[in-house]
Amino acid sequence: MTRIALDPFVTDLDGESAALRAAGPLAEVELPGGVHVYAVTRHAEARALLTDNRVVKDINVWNAWQRGEIPQDWPLIGLANPGRSMLTVDGADHRRLRTLVAQALTVKRVERLRAGIEALTHASLEKLAALPAGQPVDLKAEFAYPLPMNVISELMGVDAADHPRLKELFEKFFSTQTPPEEVPQMMADLGTLFTKIVDSKRANPGDDLTSALIAASEDGDHLSDEEIVNTLQLIIAAGHETTISLIVNVVEALATHPEQREKVLNGEIGWDGVIEETLRWNTPTSHVLIRFATEDIEVGDKVLPKGEGLIVSFGALGRDEEIYGPTAGEFDATRTPNRHIAFGHGPHVCPGAALSRLEAGIALPALYERFPELDLAVPAAELRNKPIVTQNDLHELPVKLGCPFGHDA
Repeated sequence: MTRIALDPFVTDLDGESAALRAAGPLAEVELPGGVHVYAVTRHAEARALLTDNRVVKDINVWNAWQRGEIPQDWPLIGLANPGRSMLTVDGADHRRLRTLVAQALTVKRVERLRAGIEALTHASLEKLAALPAGQPVDLKAEFAYPLPMNVISELMGVDAADHPRLKELFEKFFSTQTPPEEVPQMMADLGTLFTKIVDSKRANPGDDLTSALIAASEDGDHLSDEEIVNTLQLIIAAGHETTISLIVNVVEALATHPEQREKVLNGEIGWDGVIEETLRWNTPTSHVLIRFATEDIEVGDKVLPKGEGLIVSFGALGRDEEIYGPTAGEFDATRTPNRHIAFGHGPHVCPGAALSRLEAGIALPALYERFPELDLAVPAAELRNKPIVTQNDLHELPVKLGCPFGHDA
């Protein structure tokens, strides 16, 4: 089996995903730093593996970890070994931790956040409208980033004063280009920051999920401080990064498919279709680290060996022709059915999927209603991915806003 090295600079994610699919349902890959794992690249096999109890989150199962081959300064160590949380345990422990989070993120409870998301969206649009006319704007920095960060911070009870430091640390956390000598300190700084937040909420509880986790630990659910801190870090990291990329990717998709954008603006295509097709075609999460096989597992005509690591390559899955047919590589907002699994599948499916969809479903229609002439300020070919092998993330999204609706040119 030929090993495919994942590009740490993510210069051609589409080409890389195509190469992974061509390798079959199970591909040998090399992560940045020379770490060897396997990747599941096809939709059907991914669904099966994500519900297979022989594939676990316990890093101690990993042969390379047992042999001491994974250094603590590996740039992706925070994703492979982020500490004890619902992300890294299975079975009863996973259910115990996930239940508390899931109760706060039910569709009904998420819907209660609608008014707050609408208000934040309106405030962001007012700031955009106040910028000098004709000036290119980084829509990621000015719109796509603040909204989900503010929403998830409000949900978790994180002070806005901590946002700049969180942004700085998460940039390093996800990047494959963080110098190895900086990784241990970055991980320690994240732990310190989130411990401070938990301590603050323990002293002054509020109507937020962090306070609820603390209260549950005191009421007999036996959450350790480590589990609370790591769960907080996990939710904030995942809760804003995915939504940022989703908003950015929708804008890029519509800008490069003007005929579909026109139908969306005319109401011929619904925003739900646009969002779901973007999740499939240009998924916010390119690869998810990492699971481990407790025994040899057949995957198509190949075998995932016992003790080996497995990543899920969502960028490859989303364009699987066996599921989506010969047009799998095309963006089609009218596609139905659209059976993507961009938010995962099985016990570890993303509990924040409803929140991400709600944010995008509010922010994007409002953005285009206010700025119907919105378009890219540079050719799409000039947009650059950030060096993050797990997130499909752009450095920036330069756009021309055009005249705000209702204003004279």
